[in-house]
Amino acid sequence: MQNKRNKRRPMAEINVVPYIDVMLVLLVIFMITAPLLNLGVEVDLPKADAEPLDSQQNAEPMVVTVLKNGDLYLNAGGGADGGSSGLIDAETLVTTVAAIVRRNPDIQVLVGGDQAVGYGHIYDAMVLLQKAGVGKVGLMSDPLDSIEGGG
Repeated sequence: MQNKRNKRRPMAEINVVPYIDVMLVLLVIFMITAPLLNLGVEVDLPKADAEPLDSQQNAEPMVVTVLKNGDLYLNAGGGADGGSSGLIDAETLVTTVAAIVRRNPDIQVLVGGDQAVGYGHIYDAMVLLQKAGVGKVGLMSDPLDSIEGGG
């Protein structure tokens, strides 16, 4: 009789194969979505010792970026306004920004331009924003201390 009891011992092991499958699926999902989270374009902003603007609202500001070649890039945030993001021409920029400003007249609008871009391109972007009804525009820069401490 004792021989039968020894043959029917319960197994005390954990089957980890389902956990590995779930982990691999999550890894694939994160690997696919991570590159999509980059919402902006990379520009070399000028360095300045300027005070940051006070954030008047919890929503992200609308950012118009002027690339080295003069192309315009709009990042209208992802808030309740149903933000848009991407390369945009001047005419579409005016109509899009005008629609957003009509819905939210207090939205912060920032212009960021690469150091290599000419002043005329920055000025043209600001004129387009004025045509769209934006009253105040801020200029973006990198903090000055980021280059002092990074040498």
